[in-house]
Amino acid sequence: MSDFEGLRALVTGGASGIGRATAELLAERGARVAVLDLDPSGVGEPLLGLRADVTDDASVRAAVEAAVAALGGLDVLVNNAGIGAQGTVEDNDDAAWHRVFDVNVFGMVRTARAALPHLRRSPHASVVNTCSIAASAGLPQRALYSATKGAVYSLTLAMAADHVREGIRVNCVNPGTADTPWVGRLLDTAEDPAAERAALEARQPTGRLVGAAEVAGAIAYLASPLSGATTGTSLAVDGGMQGLRLRPVQR
Repeated sequence: MSDFEGLRALVTGGASGIGRATAELLAERGARVAVLDLDPSGVGEPLLGLRADVTDDASVRAAVEAAVAALGGLDVLVNNAGIGAQGTVEDNDDAAWHRVFDVNVFGMVRTARAALPHLRRSPHASVVNTCSIAASAGLPQRALYSATKGAVYSLTLAMAADHVREGIRVNCVNPGTADTPWVGRLLDTAEDPAAERAALEARQPTGRLVGAAEVAGAIAYLASPLSGATTGTSLAVDGGMQGLRLRPVQR
């Protein structure tokens, strides 16, 4: 496919996992792509790697301006940078709550705020936010993380309403548990990593974790000019976790 031919895209958190898979897919489909990440050292051509800390407004603005200058404009923003958190509402102190919201929510705000003046100049402007199944389903031991992703979902709808008449579409993708480096690190801390992986896989009706490339495909669908009538939408890539209620397997 070449639906992104001639378009310029920016992906935050794009050095690994879902962000990297998305950046590479957009490039394969014709886009010129800049990646913003705390550590872009592993990012090479055809991608442009730029260092940015989404918790620092000056850092974000400088990186966005550098990306726009190098790409010659901006058509697509993928707000993907994020961090995880475990525990119930009792298990994280105020500092942790501030830190995760600063990255997962305010980081998207800072990046979108810096990108909007450039997106307004594009005839194919699109923003895709990486949300989560945690925004719409109650998951155990994920109170803080779920709260941030609920905010991302609401933010997506509000942004879509604010900018639709400017020709800027805003959507989000809601992955289930994905096979990414962050989930790998989470499994490594478990008492029985194999059992924990099996439990996460069993939670999804497909019986496996979501692949980063599968999430990237959904992001590309939402960002593509071929989806020009799609805005204010959340697209689940969760192995059926949100909508399916399977009966237990009879043994």
